[in-house]
Amino acid sequence: MSVITGISIWIIPMFILIVLLTAMLKKLPAYELFVEGGKEGVKISFSLLPFLVGMLVSISILRSSGALDAFVDLITPVLSYIGIPADIVPLALVRPISGNAALGVTTELIAEHGPDSFIGRLASTMQGSTDTTLYILTVYFGAVGIRKMGYALKVGLLADLIGLTAAVVIVTIVFGS
Repeated sequence: MSVITGISIWIIPMFILIVLLTAMLKKLPAYELFVEGGKEGVKISFSLLPFLVGMLVSISILRSSGALDAFVDLITPVLSYIGIPADIVPLALVRPISGNAALGVTTELIAEHGPDSFIGRLASTMQGSTDTTLYILTVYFGAVGIRKMGYALKVGLLADLIGLTAAVVIVTIVFGS
């Protein structure tokens, strides 16, 4: 058995043991605190549900209405000029909104073009170098009642743009188009 395998087998049981020993030393009711945390988790889950449903419905409408395809068709000449494949645009647009929708788009791209194709590699790299900014802002900020999220939105979308740009540049350099 390798060291990594041994660590991976024992890390969670050791973490639980350390938490229980710490609770015992501090004379805290560990089980009662665990149950209380579980109750709070269920409450948070129910409060997040409307935000999640709204986000998923919005994405579904965007994709099934054809608006996303029309936008891609509109900007294809510009993308071709700068060397970005138009097939990747739906992923770039959906990724800041929803991780599940982006994973679906990535899966479609890899199934269509292959995992070792330029588009497959670019889609995989974009998936890992960006985050679900709008999803995070909508769900988590909404759940805790934060209404002013202008700076977080700007910084998050800027980080996504930098991640997308870096993905295109790096995959082009490493794998060519």
